[in-house]
Amino acid sequence: MNGFSASRVLAILVKEFKQLTRDRLTYAMVLVLPVVQLMLFGYAINTEPRHLATAVLVQEDSRFARSVGAALKNSAFFDVVAQARSPAELDAMIRRGEVQFAVTIPGDFTRRVARGDKAQILVEADATDPAATGGAVAALAALPAQALAHDLKGALSPLGQGQPPFDVVVHARYNPEAVTAFNIVPGLLGVILSMTLVMMTALSVTRETERGTMESLLATPLEPIEVMVGKLTPYVMVGLVQTTIILLLARFLFGVPMAGGWIGLTLAISLFIIGSLALGFLISTLARSQLQAMQMSVFYILPSILLSGFMFPFRGMPAWAQAIGQLIPVTHFLRVVRGSLLKGQGLGDQWRELLALLAFVCVVTALAMARYRRTLD
Repeated sequence: MNGFSASRVLAILVKEFKQLTRDRLTYAMVLVLPVVQLMLFGYAINTEPRHLATAVLVQEDSRFARSVGAALKNSAFFDVVAQARSPAELDAMIRRGEVQFAVTIPGDFTRRVARGDKAQILVEADATDPAATGGAVAALAALPAQALAHDLKGALSPLGQGQPPFDVVVHARYNPEAVTAFNIVPGLLGVILSMTLVMMTALSVTRETERGTMESLLATPLEPIEVMVGKLTPYVMVGLVQTTIILLLARFLFGVPMAGGWIGLTLAISLFIIGSLALGFLISTLARSQLQAMQMSVFYILPSILLSGFMFPFRGMPAWAQAIGQLIPVTHFLRVVRGSLLKGQGLGDQWRELLALLAFVCVVTALAMARYRRTLD
């Protein structure tokens, strides 16, 4: 038996480096994935979001009311993006998720402040994601002392001393006890379906290519859409079973409220399952091995977890990260799931997200059909 040879080890090293450069996907993953992770964790992830979308309903046109509105705009936590004309319009904005906060300044605000009669303003927070509102709600404690500091002068100066000139009543809607499970558990539905369906489909089809059985399938007169439907239908059933199990556990194990919106939720689940399976099929047409299929699946799943609003507040991310997140189907699916279970949203509140999921299904299916090959060459 020959002893240790440095030249033979060097030969193996050269061979492995050449193999690595030939496998372009693996080579790209080695170089790109650390950069992507660094950019996401370094710039996109923010656990204390600021400049949150806020709508204001001003029921009186007064100097004090304008000062409160200006104080909100000057805050680092609130961006006033809309002026509601009625309580119903304000309620619709926060229910649809268009704003994170809804502020109501009542019609007797100035009179109560001038009399020292326990004036109040109402701040309603969309608390479906407690992490997104926690810092902003804490910042509201300083609002009464700062908002009217320049107005309470002269004869009104005693009102600015001692007790605050008004109180901020915070109403945390949809998750008043700030239970983290109410946000995380519904979100897990999208993450689990993505991880299992995309990866299972991609590996299943690629496995047939590696074993040679795909060559026999390609020799048949089957059309691409027929192959796709036949191979993906069993996994649709798998996705439906997973969905049922997750929703039952969410209700009976974690106490997640089931507020309604079942029509929109059913449509979203159906579209998301079909789209995830079609994406897995598309990945299988691009990958030459199961390892490549798994790598490509991970490259899709990682942004889906980090940029969809599942783990970190979506509105806390910079604009460029939110733009990328809008392209990820999990983002829209999570909005429908949380909106249905926690808010009881109807189709009128969810149609934008459902259209985004439908577009995802159409685009991915078309690409998968275009990539499907009649031969293994």
